[in-house]
Amino acid sequence: MKVLYLHQFFATRDSSLGLIRSYEFGRRMVERGHHVTIVTSSSRLPEEYDRRLFARGDIDGMQVRSVRVRYSNYMGHLRRMWSFALFTIGATWLALSAGKHDVVFATSTPLTVGIPGWIAAAVKRTPFVFEVRDLWPEAAIQMGALKRSGLVARLTKALERFLYRHATAVIALSPGMAEGVIAEGIDPARVHTIPNCSDLDLFHPGPKATELVERFDLTGRFVVGYAGAIGPTNALEASVPDAARTLAARGRHDVVFLIAGEGKSLPELVTRTRDLDNVRMVGPQPKRAVPELTRTADLLLTLFADVPILATNSPNKFFDALASGRPVLVNQPGWMRELVEDNDAGVYVPAGDGVAMADAIEALADDPERTARLGRNARLLAEREFGRDEQAERLLAVLGQAAATRR
Repeated sequence: MKVLYLHQFFATRDSSLGLIRSYEFGRRMVERGHHVTIVTSSSRLPEEYDRRLFARGDIDGMQVRSVRVRYSNYMGHLRRMWSFALFTIGATWLALSAGKHDVVFATSTPLTVGIPGWIAAAVKRTPFVFEVRDLWPEAAIQMGALKRSGLVARLTKALERFLYRHATAVIALSPGMAEGVIAEGIDPARVHTIPNCSDLDLFHPGPKATELVERFDLTGRFVVGYAGAIGPTNALEASVPDAARTLAARGRHDVVFLIAGEGKSLPELVTRTRDLDNVRMVGPQPKRAVPELTRTADLLLTLFADVPILATNSPNKFFDALASGRPVLVNQPGWMRELVEDNDAGVYVPAGDGVAMADAIEALADDPERTARLGRNARLLAEREFGRDEQAERLLAVLGQAAATRR
């Protein structure tokens, strides 16, 4: 099967972002004998892809076609929209000139990645499959980035419905996202839930990393870890400083926060924790280096802002934590809470409640047997339900069914 795979933010394990879903799925497709062409931007690729406006290359057997488009988590809303627009134009040309394929597969975000995917599919009369990683524009509206009654929100809502209705199949990353797609009038038979995955070969239980323990003075301490984006969506600044301050006031100097990542909210987080000696900032890390941090942590955080739509998220860091065999602290009342509570693999605290977070951390620090049990259950859950190989097979089945409609 020949797959044309569009993802603006395609990244490998050498990237400092956790967005490796497309890379991991793509290389597994190649291993199973399929031909994969990636259409992406240069912003997450090695330097050689940034030397020309359009570049070609090969990454682990995948043919990569890239357009040079700048993007950063520090960009404002207007610059992000401009980046999305430029990629849409460039990716349309790359997709149309990529030859014939059996199926076109576009994965958001941004939502606009569906435009070049649909155009290429329509022109070449190829089945189109669209993957939903976030429910846009509703997420942007609830986060305050768009006004519900504004022109941009109305246009993106129309685009969302158009892409859903013209896709042979729609893939959602969580049950909540699937419900959101179906709520737009899409036949449930065309909607498939394939969540983010645990990379069981990359993340696994093990001893703490000696280098990190020595560098950040973690010997004998209960380590609360976080590795991921530090932006308004994650809202670490809304709870971590309060939790750290509460623990310090209680004399719990045996508890330390170890935080890796970057984003628009990092300066505020640094400012609010500057006077605390129980918060350590690691900085951005490539994906392949993150397992050292997750193994060094005794508890891992998956945090989001107190916004209802974010309860539908399917974050990489959550599945990395499960694979690492560490308990997960979540702060959204959706399916992640159900997963950790139903499988005894972590704990839930309300979003933005630093005191409740401190209480939960202190309870686990004082109960090593429970902490170990939660960690074992987390790994078992990852192996049982979220292994990357199994989810790749599910994706290939959906793409294969879509491709069969052409034949």
